[in-house]
Amino acid sequence: MAKTPPLISRAAVAASGSLSRVARSRPLDLTTSLLASTAAGWRGTMVRVHQPEAVGGLTLYEFEGCPFCRVVREALTELDLDADIRPCPAGGTVHRREAEAVGGRQQFPLLVLDGEPLYESADIIARLYERFGNGAAPSSGLRQRLALAGSQAATLSRGLGGIRARASRQPARPLVLYSFESSPYSRLVRERLCELEIPYRLRNFGKARMSDMGPPLVRTRFFPDAPIESRNRREMIEKTGRTQVPYLEDPNTGATMFESRVINKYLDAVYAL
Repeated sequence: MAKTPPLISRAAVAASGSLSRVARSRPLDLTTSLLASTAAGWRGTMVRVHQPEAVGGLTLYEFEGCPFCRVVREALTELDLDADIRPCPAGGTVHRREAEAVGGRQQFPLLVLDGEPLYESADIIARLYERFGNGAAPSSGLRQRLALAGSQAATLSRGLGGIRARASRQPARPLVLYSFESSPYSRLVRERLCELEIPYRLRNFGKARMSDMGPPLVRTRFFPDAPIESRNRREMIEKTGRTQVPYLEDPNTGATMFESRVINKYLDAVYAL
């Protein structure tokens, strides 16, 4: 796979900064993010296999707008896996050299699993399911090709957001983001983290049952007694009394916050140059 997905021309990548700035109006941002989730078939919403406890040893070098990286992130949600994310957008200077040192080339996605570098999205997903799938199998054949086509359409829906680096100051310690892949609101935050090359710990927040669907108000009003199966959802309830994403924790400042608009304003104020 090329450094930049073949669907995206070099000219388009060069223009992505201006395109993403044009798309920063709130209604357009939310609409195109919703379209991206729809184009990707809302994969990366439901958890297929719950992990009884947090799994360590997963580091993902990727960039948010990459179709191949997206399908790997979908698998992380499906398998209820957390990961250390190292954003590597085009023009980035923070993690790309580290990725090359680890795996030998700047090709993404690159997953480091217990010290072993893995390339190619299909191979990465197959390994994740083999290791953590508890007998479940990933999509293959036509379904796999359709998933990638949907992921490419999602990239175009977002006007190439989350592809090109912006000037930033780096945190001393990685941030923590509660998110699930298809969440339209979480995507806006992940794009900003990627563009600013800010490393973070992804805490996956995939949905386990129908009572988890919809905004938090739905669960509170109609399913108050439904069990919470996800360890990250249980943890958030204990900390905040809510189950809502995106939710950001910054150990460098002690800041914690919900709402994509609030989070992105914070990231720009603290880390953007």
